[in-house]
Amino acid sequence: MSTTALIEQHIQASIDTKMSALACLPPYIDNAAKLIVKALQNGNKILSCGNGGSAGDAQHFSSELLNRFERERPGLAAISLSCDCSTLTSIGNDFHFQDIFAKQVQALGRTGDVLLAISTSGNSENVIQAIKTAHEKNMFVTVLSGKDGGAATSILKDTDIEIRVPSSSTARIQECHILIIHCLCAIIDQHFSS
Repeated sequence: MSTTALIEQHIQASIDTKMSALACLPPYIDNAAKLIVKALQNGNKILSCGNGGSAGDAQHFSSELLNRFERERPGLAAISLSCDCSTLTSIGNDFHFQDIFAKQVQALGRTGDVLLAISTSGNSENVIQAIKTAHEKNMFVTVLSGKDGGAATSILKDTDIEIRVPSSSTARIQECHILIIHCLCAIIDQHFSS
């Protein structure tokens, strides 16, 4: 296969996945945006976490809230739990890697806050532990996942929202996750901009 054909194949696969997402995800994205807006209106904050590319997505989301997305508005309370390497490595070293997000949720999370948990498979143990801890803290949870939703699906409460990308490809799921994040940010911007 030529490199041009390979590029075209990836672009078309991304388009196909986004078209599948368009057919099923808008109500879930809308509900998640409403949940986040309500939490922020009530003076709560948004914590986000993920591993690898999902860690980058968690950081991207929090930076869009703290600064802005496309509209001028006041900064909004958001913390990415994937960014502080001293905290991550100390918890991983002193306890277990599966605790790196849960211990931060335990310390920083409050009733009414929202955890945005990102895992393409839904099986990341440290993300699952963060979700469990968020529930203990009476927080709301929104999960960005893919594939079959993984183990995270079985621990979600009725008040939680799962936005599951209809794909089994990690790359396609990640591409949709960033689009979903931009949709959330656009709705948040619209609500809080002057």
